Amino acid sequence: MAAGTAASADPPDPLAEFVAQPVTWAPCKGKLAELECATLVAPLDYTRPAGDRINLTISRKRAAAPDRRRGVLFTNPGGPGGSGLGLPQFLAKSELAQVYDLIGIDPRGVGGSTALNCRTVPAIAAPDSRPADADFGKWAAEARAAEEACQQSAGGIRQFVSTANTARDMDVVRGVLGEPKINYLGYSYGTYLGAVYGTLFPNRLDRSVLDSAVHPEWIWREQFRQQAVAYRRDVEAWARWVGERHEKFGLGKSQAEVLAEVEKVAAKLHATPVEGHTRSSFDGALGVGGRYRPLWTDLAGIVVKLRSGEQAANAAGAKAAQVLAKTGLDELRSGVFDTVTCESDWPTDLDTYFEDMRTFRERYPFGYGIIRAAPMTCTFRSFTPPEPPVRIARAGYPVGVVVQAEGDTQTQYAGGPAMATRLGHNLITVVDEGKHGIYGGGNRCVDEKVNRYLIDGGLPGSISQCAGDPRPDVPKDGSGAPAAAPALSAERIQQYLDGRGLSARP
Repeated sequence: MAAGTAASADPPDPLAEFVAQPVTWAPCKGKLAELECATLVAPLDYTRPAGDRINLTISRKRAAAPDRRRGVLFTNPGGPGGSGLGLPQFLAKSELAQVYDLIGIDPRGVGGSTALNCRTVPAIAAPDSRPADADFGKWAAEARAAEEACQQSAGGIRQFVSTANTARDMDVVRGVLGEPKINYLGYSYGTYLGAVYGTLFPNRLDRSVLDSAVHPEWIWREQFRQQAVAYRRDVEAWARWVGERHEKFGLGKSQAEVLAEVEKVAAKLHATPVEGHTRSSFDGALGVGGRYRPLWTDLAGIVVKLRSGEQAANAAGAKAAQVLAKTGLDELRSGVFDTVTCESDWPTDLDTYFEDMRTFRERYPFGYGIIRAAPMTCTFRSFTPPEPPVRIARAGYPVGVVVQAEGDTQTQYAGGPAMATRLGHNLITVVDEGKHGIYGGGNRCVDEKVNRYLIDGGLPGSISQCAGDPRPDVPKDGSGAPAAAPALSAERIQQYLDGRGLSARP
């Protein structure tokens, strides 16, 4: 070979051996036995692919109609830190399962992949929704201790657990599967991961759906602060609805009057908890109950019962409220959350957090909103990310779809329009809905629009709407309909939450 020819040859692909690795499928274990699973290897540090390696566990459900197959659909459930192996099973009965090989991945640091395990530390601060100034130092001390413990037990791999590297892992999986392109469905944090993948590998992404989108300008602290704002808006919407039905609930004739009654109950519980139910759990219950419209009658019943001086009524209200409050706490953390969210810089001045916490305890206590303003592990970050967060953009892959619910508290509604604008995607707004993660959850309108796009390529309108779960059918005051006593059942609340895949077990 001539010297000139050798010099002009493409340099060797540093990831060639990873893409060429064989994949051995076997039935997944336990509840996922109907899926196939495999374990691959990927570089720990993509700037040094010849160095340390990590395991990646993936799952697959083959397209049920091979003659209609149009490739693979990669999925991610969010988190950051959620296990993705079960998503193909969740989608198994959808129309997508007919035409796509559904692919689930445990991201680096999670589950069956090389896990990022952080040592836990004893709690220092109580989960108080309205802590006193004197308690603020405990919140900072707990966050600092958690960061130190995580760094001590996971320091070797921690700096490499990031959104960008997870996206690179996805592309290794794509190569191993022999697919020129992937299609993508991501929920919550998975929307940002999908957008980062498209930014880094625009020629390898085909159709994409981002459900319950992260705001691209809020990476990451502002994303969490805005969760508390969303909870407040849902509670205000509920209070306005209740105020229009004073004849039924007796909690006031306006939003302001209903919220005043709420504060009276909160003060009462702070002075004298009922059946173990405190002001903090009451604030948590209000946030969760406010976001789920079908539970608005139940939430009003909780307030009525806890306002009552009757012991049995208070006990019934406390039991129902505890179900909702537990749901709020369950949604706060998962997996490698405290590492991936440190990929961006956080304020290090504790005064910033303490001033926010003072504001949030007064204005945004619902749904444990103060936790969104408090110091977190990232405040005391003990590692240096090797690269800044990816600034997402779309150049080279097709127009996608963003789905966003108006009352979503985990990814506030503004994230949907912002993500759609940044990427030039089409936006489906789910009106008057507080759920998080819509596709596959029973909203027929959203399912039909997403199916048509992912299967047939037909985009919904640039801006379109779907209705959310309906509010309770309770007539407004002055309609002439009789006003019945508020119904309340902790079991019914539990049934509703369970039916939508929401954890609320005491």
